[in-house]
Amino acid sequence: MDATHSPAPGSHVEPGGVRFSIFSEPAERVELCLFDSADDAAEFRRVPLSRAGPGLWTVLLPEEKPGRLYGYRVDGPFDPARGLFCNPNKILIDPYARCLGRAPVWDERLFGHSRLDPAKPDRHDNAPVAPLARVIDPSFDWQGDAPPDIPWERTVLYETHVKSLTARHPGVPENRRGAYLGLATDAVTAHLRELGVTAVQLLPVHQAFDEWHCVKHGLVNYWGYNTLLPFAPDRRFARSSPEDDPVTAFKTMVRGLHRAGLEVILDVVYNHTAEGGVLGPALSCRGLDNPAYYRQDPGHPGAYLDFTGCGNSWNIDHPVARRLVLDSLRYWVRDMHVDGFRFDLATVLGRGGSGFDPGHPFFMEVASDTVLSRVKLIAEPWDLGAGGYRLAGFPSGWSEWNDQYRNVVRRFWRGDAGQVGLFARRISGSADIYGPSGKPPRASINYVTCHDGFTLNDLVSYDHKHNEDNREANRDGTDQNFSMSFGEEGPTLDTEILARRYRQKRNLLATLLVSQGTPMLLGGDELGKTQRGNNNAWCQDNEINWYHWGLDAEQKPFLDFAKKLVRLRQSHPLLQRSRYFTGKKLPGGFRDLCWHHPEGREMEKRDWENAALSTFGMQFFQMEGRTPSSLLILFHADGDRAVDFRLPPLPAGFHWVPLLDTAETEDPRTVQGGYPMEPLSMAVLEARSVDD
Repeated sequence: MDATHSPAPGSHVEPGGVRFSIFSEPAERVELCLFDSADDAAEFRRVPLSRAGPGLWTVLLPEEKPGRLYGYRVDGPFDPARGLFCNPNKILIDPYARCLGRAPVWDERLFGHSRLDPAKPDRHDNAPVAPLARVIDPSFDWQGDAPPDIPWERTVLYETHVKSLTARHPGVPENRRGAYLGLATDAVTAHLRELGVTAVQLLPVHQAFDEWHCVKHGLVNYWGYNTLLPFAPDRRFARSSPEDDPVTAFKTMVRGLHRAGLEVILDVVYNHTAEGGVLGPALSCRGLDNPAYYRQDPGHPGAYLDFTGCGNSWNIDHPVARRLVLDSLRYWVRDMHVDGFRFDLATVLGRGGSGFDPGHPFFMEVASDTVLSRVKLIAEPWDLGAGGYRLAGFPSGWSEWNDQYRNVVRRFWRGDAGQVGLFARRISGSADIYGPSGKPPRASINYVTCHDGFTLNDLVSYDHKHNEDNREANRDGTDQNFSMSFGEEGPTLDTEILARRYRQKRNLLATLLVSQGTPMLLGGDELGKTQRGNNNAWCQDNEINWYHWGLDAEQKPFLDFAKKLVRLRQSHPLLQRSRYFTGKKLPGGFRDLCWHHPEGREMEKRDWENAALSTFGMQFFQMEGRTPSSLLILFHADGDRAVDFRLPPLPAGFHWVPLLDTAETEDPRTVQGGYPMEPLSMAVLEARSVDD
C-alpha cells in the first residue's frame, strides 16, 4: 500500500466493512482478536494483519460492523534491557480506540513480565481480564450545533467533575445523575448560566483505569488522571450498564451545553498513561511499541524517564506518539465538538533531548493546525522533572495556570507582611510575568482554589489537611500551608470567627473576579462545598467530592454574592481588557491605572516598600469618547482595625457609587470624601455622572 495512502490507526467503518490498523515497529506478527461478548473471553477469532508501511499493520474485514469488541496480540522481541516488551500471550487494547468495550480487571495476568523474573515474559493468557475496544458508529445528529466562541476577555472558567456536579442535584433525574447527560439537564445549565460562567472545564473524561493501590484499599481514581484511552470518553459517566453508549452520551452533553451558551474545555492527560512504570501492567502501548510511546533513559533503555511521578512519561519527541496526541486532540474538536483543552503537566509536551523547548515540534504543529489553532489552549506549566517549572514559557496563543497569582492572593488576605507590591502585580494582570514574552492579560489563568487542594470553604476553615480517608496516613497532598482559618472546625467557634471566615471567602472570590486575566472558579465553591479538610480528594467517590445542593442560611447569600460578582465582571469593559494597563496619562490628565494610599494620595515608593501596609486602592480609568469610565477597588487586609479610605477626585460632574462591599455594609447611593472600610474587607466603587 502506498505510504501516502496509509490507513489511519484505529478501527474505522468504511463502505467495505471495518478497517483495523495498529502501529508496532518491533512486531514480527500482529493478530486481531475479535470477541462476540465481553463475558465470554474463551470464544474469540484471530485474524492476522498485513504490513501497510513502516510499523503499520492493517486488515479490512467486510463482514464487520459497529459494536464488535476487539484487541491485539503482538508477537516480537521481549527484551526489557532494550525496552522491548512484545508478548503474544497478552491481548492489548488499541490506543486509538473510540470506546472501551470491556474494562480491564486487576489480575496478575495483566502483567507482560513474569512476576518472579521481570526479565522473562509472563506466559499466562490474559484474554479473560484484558481491556477490549469496541468499534463505534460515528454518526450523530448534531442538530446544527455550533461552538459558542466566547472571546477570551469574556471567559469565566468553571472547573468541575462530571459526577461531582450532578450526583446529588435534586433537579437531575436519578438515571442521569453522575453522568454526561446529567450535566446538560436544564437544572444544571440554569445554575451555570445564572452564575454567569462561560465555560465548563471538566476534569479528565478520557477513559481511565484505577491504579492497583487504589483498588486494594477499596478506592478509585475518581479524578481520572490515569488515562488508558485518549480517544474514548470514560464510560463511568455514561451510566453503569455496559449497553449505554458513552460516545453518544458525550456528544449529547456537548450539544446541550452549547445550546446553553457554554463552552466545553477538557482537562487532558497526555503526559503519562495508566501502564505506569516498566513493572506495571501491559495494557496497550508498552506491548505494542514501548520505545515509540514512552521516554526511555538514553543510557538504560529498559528504564523510563519519569517527569510525572506516575512511572512513565509520554515520548512526545517520537513522531508516532506525537501523532497520537495530535490525532486525539483533533478528534475531540472535530468529532466531539469540544472548545479547548487544559493540559495536565504540560511541560512534558515540550520536552526534547535537552529539556523543555517552546519551539518543540508539538507546539509548532498545534499552531499550524487549522483545527487546533482556533480552540482555547491552557497549560499547567510545570511537571516534576528538572527544569519543569515553566510559567510564561509556553508559546504565543497559550494561556497558563498562574500559581503565583494563587499564592500571592492567599498571602495578602492572610495578612502576610510585604505582599502589597506583589498583590498589585497579580491583580493587574501579571504583566511582569507575561508581558516580556508579548502575551496579553488573558494568558494568566487566575485562580484561588482548584481541584488540587482545599476548597474555598476549607481554605478558611482548616489549619491543616485531613486526608486520612485516602488511606495514606495523611502523607499525601501538598504540605504547603496557605491556611487562612481562625481556628479548626469545631463546636466551640464563636460567631466572630465564623463571620471572619465568611468575609474572607467573599474577599478571595471578589479579588478573583475583579482581577485582570482569565478567572477560573472551582466548581462547588459558590455552594460552600466542603471536603472536610481533604486537600487531595482524588480517590474519593462519595460525599467528600459530591456537591451539596441543600443551601443553608449562609450558602444561599454567598451564591447570590458570587452571581453578583460575575455579573459585575461581565458588564464592565474595564474588567475585560485585552491589553495591560500602562499607568500612562490619558486626555484629561487621568492615568489608565493608578494606585492609591488610604490617606488619599497616590502610592509612592516608600509605600510599596512598607512591609506593614495592608490597605490600598486600584483605580482603572478610560475615556469612552468624551465620557470617562472608572472603577476604584479598595483592599483592606488588616483584620484588627477599620479605616476611612480617602477617595481620589473625579472629573467635575461625577461621584463615586459603591457596587459591592465584602463587609456587607449597607451601600449608600453615593459617597463623598471617604469610604469607611471594616477590618478584612474590600469594596468596588464606580464613577457615575451626578445626572444618572
